[in-house]
Amino acid sequence: MDSFNVKEFCQKLPKVELHAHLNTSYSVKSIQELIQLNGSAGELEEVNIATNQDIDESFKFFTKIQQLVKTEEAVYLLTRSVIEEFAADNVKYLELRSTPKDIPETGMTRELYMNTMIRAVKECQDKGLDIIVRLLVSFDRRHGIDIAKLTVELAEKLMKDHGGLINGIDLSGDPKVGDATDLIPYLIEAGKKNLKLALHLAELPSHAETKNVLSALCQEGSLSLRIGHGTFLYRHEDGLGCDEMRDLVLQKKIPIEACITSNLKTKTVNSIESHHFKYWFQQGHPIILCTDGKGVYDSTLSEEYWKAAQAFSLSREQLKDCVHKAIDSIFAEDSVKEVLRQKLNEFHI
Repeated sequence: MDSFNVKEFCQKLPKVELHAHLNTSYSVKSIQELIQLNGSAGELEEVNIATNQDIDESFKFFTKIQQLVKTEEAVYLLTRSVIEEFAADNVKYLELRSTPKDIPETGMTRELYMNTMIRAVKECQDKGLDIIVRLLVSFDRRHGIDIAKLTVELAEKLMKDHGGLINGIDLSGDPKVGDATDLIPYLIEAGKKNLKLALHLAELPSHAETKNVLSALCQEGSLSLRIGHGTFLYRHEDGLGCDEMRDLVLQKKIPIEACITSNLKTKTVNSIESHHFKYWFQQGHPIILCTDGKGVYDSTLSEEYWKAAQAFSLSREQLKDCVHKAIDSIFAEDSVKEVLRQKLNEFHI
């Protein structure tokens, strides 16, 4: 395929997005609507500009963006917009994650925050948008164990109340703050409540933390989990990572959510050619192309596929195989996987 056809193929390919954060998945249109909704946004007028900042500065930037999403109306507007925009990019299944907020000055509670996201999902579903959406409830490692406990309880309640629209927990937050090892009991508790686990791990070379978390969760046996980023889990070319953790991830076939553009722009990898996608893909391991934050990193899922195709010389069949592995790794029920496989099998270009 020449470069034009690769790009067209990636755009038309039915895709699956498994690592998207609500507050950083805005578009220029939705951010302008949020600014208008908030009246004067001050320094936030420029948040539509994609960031090329390192990981420390990026987390400061995320805090500014969150100041625009403090009311029920703002949460609904952004959720609906994000879903519509992923659908327009031929994403057929989306797992959208966000940390529920408690904001007394606007009347926002954690449960209202998530229920507002759920309302937007259901309304998109009712109007026949060609995308299946599930939500992950995030807890930020910076907020400590008390909030982790509250979040697991809320996620379980919402999962029972809304027929599986909530199907997992996301562990996220600044990887330089706190130790995810402290949160292991709450992750295990969530898994035992039938909540799936999406874990930001090895974003930085914190090998002891990664080993502690993965070892403890894998000992439980029946927990369903994926690794978000996994940037420093194992990189053969530069000798980074841990052989023991690599072997465990391969043995357990733990899917890895790869966010190429995000990693490049936050400077946790030096070049696309050295990205860890290459190593895990060559092992036949489930490594899932994702956007992380399509607004803040100025990339669509189609572009993530195109960039991977260009950098690693992926064929049509290899790109489709990436989607097949993504479908196998979703947190939804088997009937949803079958629907997605049928869409992919019917795709020809």
